[in-house]
Amino acid sequence: MEQLSSLHRLTEAVRNAGADIAPTYQEYIQLAFAIATDCSEAGRQDFLTLCSFSPKYDPRAADKLFSNALKNGHNDVHIGTAFHLAELCGVKVQSEIPHGFGTLGTQDSHSSSASHTHAREEDVSAYEEENLLDSSPLSPLPTFDEHTHWPYPLERIVSYGTSRAQYDVLLLGTVTVLGASMGRHVRCAYGGKMISPCLQTFITALPASGKGVLSLVRLLVEPLHDEIRKQVAESMASYRREKAKYETLGKERAKTEPPVIPPNKMFLISGNNTGTGILQNLMDSDGTGLICESEADTISTAIGSEYGHWSDTMRKAFDHDSLSYNRRTDREYREVKRSYLSVLLSGTPAQVKPLIPTAENGLFSRQLFYYMPAIHKWQNQFDRQDTDLETVFTGLGMQWREQLKRITAGGLFTLRLTPEQKELFNNLFANLFIRSHLANGSEMASSVARLAINICRIMQVVAMLRVLESDDIARSPHLTPDKDISGDNLKDGIITRWDMTILPADFNSVLELTESLYRHATHILSFLPGTEISRRSNADRDALLQSMEREFTRSAFLMQAEATGIKPGTASTWLKRLVKHGMIESVDGKGTYRKPLPNGM
Repeated sequence: MEQLSSLHRLTEAVRNAGADIAPTYQEYIQLAFAIATDCSEAGRQDFLTLCSFSPKYDPRAADKLFSNALKNGHNDVHIGTAFHLAELCGVKVQSEIPHGFGTLGTQDSHSSSASHTHAREEDVSAYEEENLLDSSPLSPLPTFDEHTHWPYPLERIVSYGTSRAQYDVLLLGTVTVLGASMGRHVRCAYGGKMISPCLQTFITALPASGKGVLSLVRLLVEPLHDEIRKQVAESMASYRREKAKYETLGKERAKTEPPVIPPNKMFLISGNNTGTGILQNLMDSDGTGLICESEADTISTAIGSEYGHWSDTMRKAFDHDSLSYNRRTDREYREVKRSYLSVLLSGTPAQVKPLIPTAENGLFSRQLFYYMPAIHKWQNQFDRQDTDLETVFTGLGMQWREQLKRITAGGLFTLRLTPEQKELFNNLFANLFIRSHLANGSEMASSVARLAINICRIMQVVAMLRVLESDDIARSPHLTPDKDISGDNLKDGIITRWDMTILPADFNSVLELTESLYRHATHILSFLPGTEISRRSNADRDALLQSMEREFTRSAFLMQAEATGIKPGTASTWLKRLVKHGMIESVDGKGTYRKPLPNGM
């Protein structure tokens, strides 16, 4: 038996290295199922030997676990998983496992590493790409409430969506680009610092899924960008004239300061750029800008070896941290004290990993993700009464440029939540934090924490748009002068700092986005390599619990699991964990459960 022979060689290599290849419980479980599936009872001793290098090794518990793995089976986990775990610990063994016995997945899986399947790298990549083409979760991901009444122009913009997913994408895209342009003028106190509405949004969809509407959203801020570029062109023309005069001075140049080249300011920063180039563009633009690309691989290809610069800039910009760099040519040091970079990207599932290769470095948790499902039927393209949407959005962009002038003239707007709103906010995210830990360990903890920040940012945009509905924003019922404004300035109407409130209905509408955005993020997480949990069906497992009534039976839970393609054994384990961690409670001890209301309500 070739699998058993390969296992013996692996065990010997691990013994020589003294490596603990199953340091966590999840890996411990996977190792048992992997060996039991392909080696049956004959693999028991090797399993015990492999486990023995752990400081937590309990021979009796390990033996019992292997017996359970033999009994219950887990046919989608194969011996290649054991080799993968060993390789993660630096133990590499050339195995002779027949093609088809890889790591996780079916027996036809090519997903095991080339070191123990002899598969070529391009074959693995091809498989992964093909696998991602069928990337939809078993349970449909939730969409936003299409009946929400958003402030202008959000309400009008989302109305151009032809599907629920397009509605959602238009909403997220619009909030991202409008928030980017508000940057320095709108803020909210959160976690001991002021945050502005600068979002990093990643729309993921298969080709021809309708994500192309994002190109329309870009038109909303092109007039702003064009105005800035016009000013740069005028400054450059003036500089060239001054430079020409300076060159004619002859000896007098020594007594005269040379003209300084003006900064190359812009608002829309090209994604076809290097990491250093993006930094330079931000420096020239006082730390403010928006990257808006319809194909994520434009960026991943362009940044190339400068990925570190890109990732570092993105992470710092999310927190409005300072950015700096040294220019080698003239040894010039440049920095901005606060950064206001926003990002709006779209791409296929296969384009996620090149740009965000792991969930570990913090870039993943900072993104707002939305997964657009595939389109399975033809959509009528002649049902818009020949409306030219590019013209419509260009006109909206011209309007928005004028609205921005009102915001700039108004000064600084700080969103202040009421105590009741803060309590609702904290309750929601406290429960979500616990829930995410149960489903995904700590992999989603930082994502939940930063999703809360992003929800606050969306609230800022929505609240500011409500203020702009007033002809005179100084008379808006949602604004009050900052308490530190002097009495004389109040009398003279000189108010440059405002406290801003958000309507209860708008607050609730934004808060309701949380569930959908969390579920979409957990699904995108499944595209990336596992860190703590090697097998993820995040969105599906989470959807299973959410699909149940407040009170339900074990049999109903298992039936619903089977209906959505989740194995009964997996669902049963999940049920036990929910009870153990207090997410559900046993009503009668006989298989009836109840979901508690949030925070005991």
